[in-house]
Amino acid sequence: MNGVTRPGPTTRTRIRQVSAGAVSDHRDDLATEEPLEIRIQAGAARRTVAITMRTPGHDFELAAGFLHGEGLVAAEEVSSIAYCTDDDVAPEARYNTVTVRLRGGRLPDLPALDRHFMTSSACGVCGTASLDALRGRCSPLPAQEDLRISPETLYGLPHRLREGQGVFGKTGGLHAAGLFTAGGELLAIREDVGRHNAVDKLVGWALMGGRLPLGGHILMVSGRSSYEIMQKALAAGVPVVCAVSAPSSLAVDLAREFGMTLVGFLREERFNLYSAPERVLP
Repeated sequence: MNGVTRPGPTTRTRIRQVSAGAVSDHRDDLATEEPLEIRIQAGAARRTVAITMRTPGHDFELAAGFLHGEGLVAAEEVSSIAYCTDDDVAPEARYNTVTVRLRGGRLPDLPALDRHFMTSSACGVCGTASLDALRGRCSPLPAQEDLRISPETLYGLPHRLREGQGVFGKTGGLHAAGLFTAGGELLAIREDVGRHNAVDKLVGWALMGGRLPLGGHILMVSGRSSYEIMQKALAAGVPVVCAVSAPSSLAVDLAREFGMTLVGFLREERFNLYSAPERVLP
């Protein structure tokens, strides 16, 4: 891709700042937001399955995590992931197009491929699978009698997540998802303008490293917990999901049906438990 500049997670711009009546001009960093087209290919056949607005970085993880979370492709089916160099992709768009190559010579015959996913950094997947469809491919998570998390461990997660948000420190405009051990050790963190993209990147990191399923781990997100986030966590086998803000009603329904522990409003040594409270010590 000679001569093509690869987009980064931040973009420099000039701003005029007004503060207490004083006006000054500065350079500032913005969180980059660009489209990513995700294609799958098997043999000579290929197909676009998603176009998502994302912050560039960890694009291969994003593609792998998205496909896994939506139940489109299993981890063992992935042969390779690369930026697309097909003739129909303009050179300036090649770092915004990812091809996931599958083992075997045929694309999977899945109903989900009958439509394209168009996602944004704000809302997640439009028309995503309902709870009914989720029941067909996911089972309730095991109780794991040995998984008990202390309140003190949960109290420390928001601070550890914030410490790992390097791009947020520059821009103030990114969500984050962090994967923790049951003891509160941060294993990996990913940032993106979309909270669901950050989770996809994290799940993709685990998938590409052969770490799935993620039983015995905690997922912490910087915003609210939505249905999309809970769906992705369930597909990855994460039993505990924490958020600094509120959950949606469908997120709570999903957590209760599938035996996931959902923690909301985790901040300043307080939190709410919406489901499976037995995993958190009194």
